[in-house]
Amino acid sequence: MQCLVVADVCLDYGLDRIQYSAFLGDLAVTHQEELMLKLKKVLGKKEGNIQLFPLCARDWAARKVIANGGSGDKAG
Repeated sequence: MQCLVVADVCLDYGLDRIQYSAFLGDLAVTHQEELMLKLKKVLGKKEGNIQLFPLCARDWAARKVIANGGSGDKAG
């Protein structure tokens, strides 16, 4: 049940679910910090592993995507 709460926080920040426990989106640095603080609070003392990987514009542009169906890359 805890995973659903973490997922809800990510979705509230406008992130897109790309896998069951993986989310993707564009957040300003201040929103990244705020999100991580909220997730840390939600996780509390429960077991978990939350990681945030910031990507620069160059790395984002160089990504490779194969997407079928409605859960793919919206940017094209």
